[in-house]
Amino acid sequence: MQISVTFKNLDPSDHLKSYAQNKLNKLDKLLDSPAEANVVLSVEKIRHIAEIKIISGKLSINCREKTTDMYSSIDMALDKLEKQIKKNKEKIRNHRQGNRSELLERQTLSEDMSSNPLDESKESQIRVQNIDFKPMDVDEASMQMDLIEDNFIVFTNSRTDRVNVLYRRKDGDLGLIQPRS
Repeated sequence: MQISVTFKNLDPSDHLKSYAQNKLNKLDKLLDSPAEANVVLSVEKIRHIAEIKIISGKLSINCREKTTDMYSSIDMALDKLEKQIKKNKEKIRNHRQGNRSELLERQTLSEDMSSNPLDESKESQIRVQNIDFKPMDVDEASMQMDLIEDNFIVFTNSRTDRVNVLYRRKDGDLGLIQPRS
């Protein structure tokens, strides 16, 4: 981690600078990519202010803490930073898990539709799932079908600019559903 320490209205102290750097190096373990930290230590009347800004990849976190002691200001600011970094990592983890659950739901939906014929005695339930379809060629879509485990893929045909569905048939071949022009 690259760390720059700036002093405002305060005599530069190697001890304060090394204290802040040591504490920030401990936070470096939580970050995934190389980071840059800017620390501004200042004094206004009796308030000791520690402002820290960390930039790591797409992540940018700022915090500011005021107390009557500079060391406690640095500690409190670093505690805030640690909470923010953990919160951001959790947010990213939950977002990625959300995509996995959508894929699993889509897979179970296609399995339910193919393996369970509609029974009149049961109430039919319709699952609604929103999907993003990407513009691609039919050959590209067939290659995507080989990569994924789903029984179908929805895409926009790049030649006709219409929505098509490529599906896996029971005999293992692929079928294409396209609208008439």
